[in-house]
Amino acid sequence: MTQLRRHFACAVLAAAGLAGAGGAGLAAPYIEPPWFGDRVAAGVLPPVARRLPAAPSVVSFAGTAKKPGRYGGSLTMLMARAKDTRMAVVYGYARLVAYDSDYRLRPDILERFEVKDGRIFTFTLRKGHRWSDGAPFTTDDFRYWWEDVVHNKVLSRFGVPQALLVDGRKPEVEFLDRHTVRYSWAKPNPYFLPALAGPRPLYLYMPRHYMQRFHIDYAKKKYLRKMTKNGLKPDGWAKFHRKRGRMYRFQNPALPTLQPWIPTTAPPADRYVFVRNPYFHRVDRNGRQLPYIDRLVFIIADSKIVAAKAGVGETDLQGRYLRFTDFTFLKRGEARGRHRVYQWQTAVGAQIALYPNLNHKDPVWRKLFGDVRFRRALSLGIDRREINRVMYYGLAAEGGNTVLPRSPLFRPEYREAWARFDPARANALLDEIGLTHRDSEGYRLLPDGRPLEIIVEAASEGSEYTDAMRLIQDSWRRIGVRLFQKNTRREMFRRRVYAGLTHIAMWTGMDYANVRANTPPLELAPTDQVQLQWSQWGLHYASKGRSGQKPADPGALRLIELLRQWEAAESTAQRRTIWHRMLQISADRVYSIGLVGGVIQPVVVNVSLRNVPKTGVWAWNPGAHLGIYRPDTFWFAKPSGAAH
Repeated sequence: MTQLRRHFACAVLAAAGLAGAGGAGLAAPYIEPPWFGDRVAAGVLPPVARRLPAAPSVVSFAGTAKKPGRYGGSLTMLMARAKDTRMAVVYGYARLVAYDSDYRLRPDILERFEVKDGRIFTFTLRKGHRWSDGAPFTTDDFRYWWEDVVHNKVLSRFGVPQALLVDGRKPEVEFLDRHTVRYSWAKPNPYFLPALAGPRPLYLYMPRHYMQRFHIDYAKKKYLRKMTKNGLKPDGWAKFHRKRGRMYRFQNPALPTLQPWIPTTAPPADRYVFVRNPYFHRVDRNGRQLPYIDRLVFIIADSKIVAAKAGVGETDLQGRYLRFTDFTFLKRGEARGRHRVYQWQTAVGAQIALYPNLNHKDPVWRKLFGDVRFRRALSLGIDRREINRVMYYGLAAEGGNTVLPRSPLFRPEYREAWARFDPARANALLDEIGLTHRDSEGYRLLPDGRPLEIIVEAASEGSEYTDAMRLIQDSWRRIGVRLFQKNTRREMFRRRVYAGLTHIAMWTGMDYANVRANTPPLELAPTDQVQLQWSQWGLHYASKGRSGQKPADPGALRLIELLRQWEAAESTAQRRTIWHRMLQISADRVYSIGLVGGVIQPVVVNVSLRNVPKTGVWAWNPGAHLGIYRPDTFWFAKPSGAAH
């Protein structure tokens, strides 16, 4: 066994352990949530002891500031779109394996897991675990997803998910019994467990008992009747199956789930209600089935007014759609006595970053953005110190989009590369490219004579991006580049990027900046369509060449090559070296232009809400924002819940 395999196996097995397995450590028999009392008394619902798995996950509060809680209340949050129903899955954070608050992988839905040589993964389910409708959760649900969904070409247009491929080969999947499933590869798969624990997890299962009624192999007669009656296409059944089986979107109240709360509202709506799952698999040490809180309520509001509503107490827990620029206003609102504002740390590589579109449809713009000298000039032409002073009171860290200082992979030169305000050097680079012709106002012209007018687009979510664009607009004027700003809805924003219509997109920096050598460096290479600087190259990688465009940039191709070397590396030291090479290339070639980082994330918390960390890390992956802190353990000191 190589050094890496020993290290990987030992680390994962230690994390897998039996933590949370069984009823060990319970101080009392199971306690029935009052929410279900009438249904249990009427015989509609079994008592809690029969609803829990034989070995429920016991949540321990040892070593934390958390305390066992009480039942009751409705937790209200503000969301900007109907699609935000998925946040109930993100925050609920029930996963086969999940990160704890120290970013160690632990069994959650699974009772335990074992890893051999980093390539053979054996999962053991909890006996007696049930879906939210009471149906057994077994390996039949894994078999259905693998055999009837993934390997159905109509349902799965792109085939096996990327995280399940090693050297392009899918795993051998064995269903050993009703509670044991094994995934095996010829080589280690370092992506597998992190994908299962992500905010948008890789699902290896679906509720077979519910979904097979929408699958043509199980309901052929029903679909044939529908096709005859309604003139549906032969593959029309797949649309019904996909729509009803979107476990992440969380918009089908009839779809069974394993999350702590169940959706009860179908879109469209301006208020979405989620109620506690009677078969949720976690309990506290006193035998109380979690979650403590009975209901989640998502109120849909314009993202521009979320901070205003949070500041007057119209939410019980809010971090989403809040930014540093809202902090002073929110702190003033504490005087009303309805909420407190906690200061969490962001985990993004940059609070704000610019993403030049290397896949622009226009060949002139595409060539220009593809020239590293142009990207470097744009970065050198930004006065980050001014942005820091004006917008963040000088409290942010100025520099590019890279890993955070608390990461062992951090080096100052990555943050400083091409990030110092130097208009003279920026102008020299632009002249070197050949952009020497200017209009009467001193702005440069494109090679074909058109004005060099860059439109920076952002999702219209608060004033922070707008303020930053105005400051960049002033500094770019000194290098002869005219900037226009455009705010759009998030859906339109992404569609325009994917279509190659956006010049530069403005967004946050790399999501997972607190990295380690064994963290997959997927964000540094073109691996996904959502990557704003090269969406078509990312789509090409994610679709295994079926869609998108093959990368043309030598640096991007080198990053993909290094990513593959990281996947095949046999030691942590080798992976560390590869990480540094990728970070150096990314910094030097300026595929994204970071402005500042290390900015505080305000989190508004109802004064009655308990077990929410006062200091935390606001991170998408890993972390799922609130999910890593287990909202199912949050509780209200006042049974009525919300203070408003």
